[in-house]
Amino acid sequence: MGGTITNALPDIPRLYTALSEWLACMVYIMAIYRRVPWQRTAAASTIGLAGIIAIQYLDGAMPLWFWVIGMLLAFGAMWMMVRLAAGTGNREGLYIAARAFVLAELVASLHWQLVMFLDLGSTSSSKRLWSLALLMITYAVGFSLAWLIERGNFASDSPTATSRQLLLGTVAITIVTFAMSNLSFISTNTPFSGTVGQEVFYIRTLVDFCGCAILYAQQEQARRMAANEELASINAQLESQHQEYLASKENIESIGRLAHDLKHQIAALRAEVDPDHAAAGFEQLEASVAAASAQQHSGNPVLDVILTSKMRACADRGITLTAVADGKLLEGMSSMDIASLFGNALDNAIEATSKLPDKQQRLIRLALYGQGRFTVIRVENYYDSALKKDSTGALRTTKRDAARHGFGVKSIRHIVAQYGGEVTIRTDDHWFILTALIPR
Repeated sequence: MGGTITNALPDIPRLYTALSEWLACMVYIMAIYRRVPWQRTAAASTIGLAGIIAIQYLDGAMPLWFWVIGMLLAFGAMWMMVRLAAGTGNREGLYIAARAFVLAELVASLHWQLVMFLDLGSTSSSKRLWSLALLMITYAVGFSLAWLIERGNFASDSPTATSRQLLLGTVAITIVTFAMSNLSFISTNTPFSGTVGQEVFYIRTLVDFCGCAILYAQQEQARRMAANEELASINAQLESQHQEYLASKENIESIGRLAHDLKHQIAALRAEVDPDHAAAGFEQLEASVAAASAQQHSGNPVLDVILTSKMRACADRGITLTAVADGKLLEGMSSMDIASLFGNALDNAIEATSKLPDKQQRLIRLALYGQGRFTVIRVENYYDSALKKDSTGALRTTKRDAARHGFGVKSIRHIVAQYGGEVTIRTDDHWFILTALIPR
């Protein structure tokens, strides 16, 4: 150590530091997406508290050179506690533990600075009681405020997206914050060190606060970037659905014109040739043309195109699609939104239903009707497999690459929300039911 600290003050008690580290972990465990039962969370948290306390007292009993190793052990215990109590992966757990470590340093430093300022660090019974009361107040206020701030900075229904760049940045910020806040205890002969006891505590608290602020801003930026990327993906899917609608509309119109011409040609041929077998062949040809020219007539031209194209897709896959729709209820909704809303809903149903081995179970039902002051859109499809749900009960995508899928339902919610409506998804006796309510 280079130099000495004038009027050096006693350092934070090991028990207080351990309690601060444990509470910091609990703040983030309660704020992030938890993937394990509460029983496991409680057990891991209890064991984690005992482990962190043991590591702090072990560090205190060892020589000074063991200090850095002790801090690494404490950080490792926090990492394992977050992983086991919340069910995170290695990368996400490391990211959360780093943030918790800086938060713990800040609250512990702030409390001990107040203790020293109010001269409550003596061993007298009265001052020890006041110091304990201040501990409870500072920790309760500090960690409660941190939870209120951080709970809106993390998704409660999906894992925290932790890129390699984000993790490296967080670890670097944590190391620099910890090093700068404790620099005065290593050497006072630097431009960033304090030389007076109370001054050292000021520096440590201020640096820890700045570290927490930087980490919060970093997470907020990462969250905004992820939201923008998701919105861009949804918009790209909306545009794709709209382009699909335009292509389907052109194909259907072309088929309709061709079918109309063929009907006239068949009528002319029937007048010239009248053998029984030829008549039967012409009737079969006419039926095929009628099937090709069949179109839906719901009262909305955009919906007609979507239903017609999806019914043909269902026919190719052996799926029975039943649609009862009053397309006039969609007045005021843009053609892109109609195409994307119904296209996504039916595409999801077709994809799920086509996997059923029994063709009798390949059933899809669509209903569009008015109920009171609402327009109701209801899409149902039969399913015969286990559905995955997250901790909130919401259904999760069954595709392997979950990060790149699941935008169909998000797109539907996004469209319905634009018109002030809501989307609900539920299951009932092997029926998957998506319902959208849109105010009229």
